[in-house]
Amino acid sequence: MKYTLNLLAVIALFSVNISGANAQKNDTIHFPGERHFKNVRQITFGGDNAEAYFSYDGKYLVYQKSNEKEGIQCDQIWMGKIPEPGQPFQPKLVSTGTGRTTCAFFYPDGRHVIFGSTHLGSADCPPPVDRAKYGNRYIWPIYDSYDLFKADTNGVIVERLTDNPGYDAEATISPKGDMIVFTSMRDGDLELYTMDINGKNVKRITHELGYDGGAWFSPDGKKIIWRTSRPKTPEEIADYKQLLAEGLVAPNNMEVWIANVDGSDARQVTALGQANWAPNFTPAGKVVFCSNHEYKRGFPFNMYLTDETGKVIEKISRDKGFDAFPMFSPDGKKVVFSSNRNNGGTRDTNIFIADWIENPE
Repeated sequence: MKYTLNLLAVIALFSVNISGANAQKNDTIHFPGERHFKNVRQITFGGDNAEAYFSYDGKYLVYQKSNEKEGIQCDQIWMGKIPEPGQPFQPKLVSTGTGRTTCAFFYPDGRHVIFGSTHLGSADCPPPVDRAKYGNRYIWPIYDSYDLFKADTNGVIVERLTDNPGYDAEATISPKGDMIVFTSMRDGDLELYTMDINGKNVKRITHELGYDGGAWFSPDGKKIIWRTSRPKTPEEIADYKQLLAEGLVAPNNMEVWIANVDGSDARQVTALGQANWAPNFTPAGKVVFCSNHEYKRGFPFNMYLTDETGKVIEKISRDKGFDAFPMFSPDGKKVVFSSNRNNGGTRDTNIFIADWIENPE
């Protein structure tokens, strides 16, 4: 998931505006070599649009958006019906319009969404990190005012699901609709937890020092897959703890892990170095994830396929900027993702939807 920890800020940190010939090369919606995509469509135009996820019936998308030109200074949650080809996407705001929000997901009934929000802490956008203070490293703020909320699709919050000191965000819901997985600081570290759909019966399922987040359930609901950044050396551990005490984390090295839904049999999938994140499952049970491991400078980010062993990796997207946050429709026929492609040389990130070809010729 993108933000919780505004992953899209990486674009501003590692990339430069694409112009001239490079812009022309990037101004396409379907790059050569993207064999798993067919009938690619762009449905948003302008600003930062990310983490677009399908409703359980596959007809709607919920996502987060910021766009200074429209007065949306930090991420808010929007939803809309997926348009027919040639028709406009007409989303509506479903968060409060205050604070910062992240990581929305539909409930099975299609009439409610879950998301993380800081609006109870302040109506204003929380302050960004002064990265110059930390040597211009890529650093995420862990706002302690984040909590999880259930809202209806008219933007009315009907239930506060977490009420703990510290960060609670990055939630997704199981395919059966009976369980939520999320990231929390409630025990002093960034760990994964599950809870019943009503917010009860909270269980911690990761236990190692370091950031664990962005978790998803497998299609059968028996496993979870997530991103993790765990310090190893004494210096890394000291740095991690110091930043965490300041409400920050610097996940420059992330790998994909998988486990049973109760956290047992946890094992590492990728070992590529740099940032490997936004993992999910394909309709056939393979693993899809985003990575910058091919590029020493840390950019671009592309999407890749592998299996649970991580031994064979296939590159599936070819943008020279940013491709991430893949999710497949419930029937497995479509994929939605966020990308810098076709942005006219800006840093805009938009939402694209395509037919998914599991076994291209």
